[in-house]
Amino acid sequence: MENYKQLCVWPGTVLGDTTIAEFEAYMLETFNVRVKFHADVTTLPDIDEAGNHIPDTGGRNDLFFYIHNEDIAHFAVPRLGMGIRWWEDVVGYNNNKHLYTEEFLNAHPLTW
Repeated sequence: MENYKQLCVWPGTVLGDTTIAEFEAYMLETFNVRVKFHADVTTLPDIDEAGNHIPDTGGRNDLFFYIHNEDIAHFAVPRLGMGIRWWEDVVGYNNNKHLYTEEFLNAHPLTW
């Protein structure tokens, strides 16, 4: 994993019956990028301005994977068409830390 530092988030996507090998091959064939599947994570509820959970939110599945360092620049624009985001944008720029458990956040610090 030394050459796979950038964590990507594909919101609303589940691996399902697809194997990890099939997913990684799909990314190589579709985007010409090398990836390593990381996790499927179910989001927590949204919160209101007072910090209270908003009913009937959360429960979305987000698929996480790492992209090879050498493929980041070439993937930066094409990923947008599929809704794939950098981890730093999801929790940093867009301030969506509340969607993930503290354990998950602590295990995945921002890299930039």
